[in-house]
Amino acid sequence: MSGNISANENILVLTAEAEDAGSRLDSFIGYNTDELSRSYAVKLIERGCVSINGSAVTSKKKAVEAGDEIRIDMPEPETLDVKAEDIPLDVVYEDADLLVVNKPRGMVVHPGPGNWSGTLVNAVMYHCGASLSTINGVIRPGIVHRIDKDTSGLLMIAKNDHAHESLAEQLRVHSVTRIYTALCHDNISSDEITVDVPIGRDERNRMRRAVYGSGSREAVTHIRVKERFGRYTLVQAKLETGRTHQIRVHMAYIHHPLAGDELYGPRRKTGSVAGVKVSGQLLHAGVLGFIHPASGEYMEFHSDLPEVFEKVLSSLRKG
Repeated sequence: MSGNISANENILVLTAEAEDAGSRLDSFIGYNTDELSRSYAVKLIERGCVSINGSAVTSKKKAVEAGDEIRIDMPEPETLDVKAEDIPLDVVYEDADLLVVNKPRGMVVHPGPGNWSGTLVNAVMYHCGASLSTINGVIRPGIVHRIDKDTSGLLMIAKNDHAHESLAEQLRVHSVTRIYTALCHDNISSDEITVDVPIGRDERNRMRRAVYGSGSREAVTHIRVKERFGRYTLVQAKLETGRTHQIRVHMAYIHHPLAGDELYGPRRKTGSVAGVKVSGQLLHAGVLGFIHPASGEYMEFHSDLPEVFEKVLSSLRKG
């Protein structure tokens, strides 16, 4: 699926790809948009707010075909006032087109219910002023991709629409270098593993994703072992695709969930790893590389592990 928000922020346009063919309309919308749940998609379809290739559709069971243009006319939203906030921002690189930031653990990327302030977007708005792309609307200005709240590391932010489109296309064709460091449970005997299993929505828990879940799409993660500790293994995970929670889901699928992961990890939670208090998964986006939208040159950035991650590793090495 490729999608974008038009100049009118109340219109969402999605384009179905070959892998989407045969999907129910409500499932397609729910899976391919962060802002719309499947149940809300059903309401919009029944209200006549959704059309395929210019023709209104009122059946949630309508199957989409490759190349279909799905237009969603959103009801007038409540007025949103996303404020710029003077929040410390770790800027790794910046020029007229983009900036690369190092997001700390515990920070939400963009505003949403329960998190209208204190997000990365609030901080970026203060730092950049009006110099941010508008493609993703008022809630996500400049945001090209995301990482989870408790995942730390590198993110690219677009300052204008041209840069946004270029970076988004690189993500779509899987040419962006994204390498994560993760600590997972138990010993991984193989030095290298490629997990090639599709990921979709978990119908039982909307907060989760699942292998072979609803609306599953291709997901490929390349795992390389960096260090073994017996009860834990430090790995490097390179994304070939970029599905929501991909590394977390794939590691849980191969029975090595991430340490500290409260959503996909062991049911028995201790709140600590190797004697170190940890909140959330130990996952860090440490390498980010892409072609610069203006110069055409390849750029690559590296970020050190956060302090809590280093403390856990130090404790494991001593043990």
